[in-house]
Amino acid sequence: MQELQNQINLQFHKLRKLLDEQHSKQFRKRFLDMHFYEQGQFFLTLNHEQRLQLYQIMAPDEVGDMFDTLEDDQIDMSKILAELDLKYASDVLNSMYDDNAADFLEHLDKSEVDRYLALMPRADANQLRGLLHYDTQTAGGLMTTDYVVMRQDLNVKEALDLLRKFAHTAETIYYLYVIDDDNDLVGTLSLRELFTHNEKAILSTIMTSNVISVFVDDDQEAVAQVFRDYQFVALPVVDHAHKLMGIVTVDDVIEVIDDEAQDDYSKLAGVDVDESKSTPLKAASSRLPWLITLLFLGMITATLIAHFEDLLSQASILAVFISLITGTAGNAGTQSLAVAVRRLSLTNNKPQHLWGLLLKELVTGLVIGLITGMTIMIVVGIWKHNFVLGAVIGLAMMAAITVANLAGSLIPMLMAKIGFDPAVASGPFISTLSDLTSVLIYFNIASLFMGFFKGM
Repeated sequence: MQELQNQINLQFHKLRKLLDEQHSKQFRKRFLDMHFYEQGQFFLTLNHEQRLQLYQIMAPDEVGDMFDTLEDDQIDMSKILAELDLKYASDVLNSMYDDNAADFLEHLDKSEVDRYLALMPRADANQLRGLLHYDTQTAGGLMTTDYVVMRQDLNVKEALDLLRKFAHTAETIYYLYVIDDDNDLVGTLSLRELFTHNEKAILSTIMTSNVISVFVDDDQEAVAQVFRDYQFVALPVVDHAHKLMGIVTVDDVIEVIDDEAQDDYSKLAGVDVDESKSTPLKAASSRLPWLITLLFLGMITATLIAHFEDLLSQASILAVFISLITGTAGNAGTQSLAVAVRRLSLTNNKPQHLWGLLLKELVTGLVIGLITGMTIMIVVGIWKHNFVLGAVIGLAMMAAITVANLAGSLIPMLMAKIGFDPAVASGPFISTLSDLTSVLIYFNIASLFMGFFKGM
């Protein structure tokens, strides 16, 4: 992988040199020989002057192919489009796949969007306007209108002729979508099925009529789940009257999975993990709310420890093991939380699955707590020559881990039940909550056996 990256970097260096030295023909040939993805990554390395040179050399549709590989959060599209002649920019957007162009346009002011759409053919502009109306995190916001659709009364030969005509504008041709006279989606057909049937066969007789589809307002996570379950390359999107509105392709779903994973990780960590472009001040302001909240929860733990000050004065040795018990329990709770959030994303909140998860984490916590507790009991007993103290530490450890494991799975379950994202029950929150319960458990157990280590 590193060798491939080194080759690409060397290629980029040669291309920039050709651009700087204004060897347009050589640059154009080498640039077009690259994969569209590599073209996009090369574009991101250019400065303003180099980008202007590239626009002079490349046609709008060639720039559009390159822009199709870029994610809307990689570049400031408003700034990039402002570098271009208005007509050139409009042609670039029009040559892109509709869903990708819509992703870029949604970051612009409405007046800017209208300027670019006004120079496009009316049908293309209307399709983009339609996509811009959907919530970006729904199937409608993900879908493209660049697909191949056929009427059910066509035969295979007519379908193949139509496919040849429109294939160059479709984002994928692996699936063909069959509609009736009312534009209702009635079937699907793979390219393989089309080629393996007699030319005179009617599409309605060879299509798959059991169509798996999603609604335009379905959440993007639900769409990704369908792709994962059925291993589709593309998925039709319909309105609630079952009329075909567009398709979602697997490349967009991969981005959704990445975004959702990043979002869940951010919530679990209690911080936005994608703040690399933020200033230190913005990064601090995004982290502070959680930290201040956890600070007040930590104050409750400190107050609780102060409540047992008399106990600590009689046996100061107990203070040595506070951080050991709270830290281990917090780690166990965080592990349980991560497992619970992942399981909840797979089980769709089915009661039997939730109770099974809760029971499993309870038993897991007991097993982990028992083994950890016995280990620390032996270590402390030998170290301090007092196996009663060791047993107190071990028992407190076992109870604290069991409760933390239970909380780590129960809290996200409760949040999912009331309609909140379970990932919001972040790792720092569970750790702080575990500190509170661990201290309470520890000192209450220790107070029962004070006579065996008083004065230590």
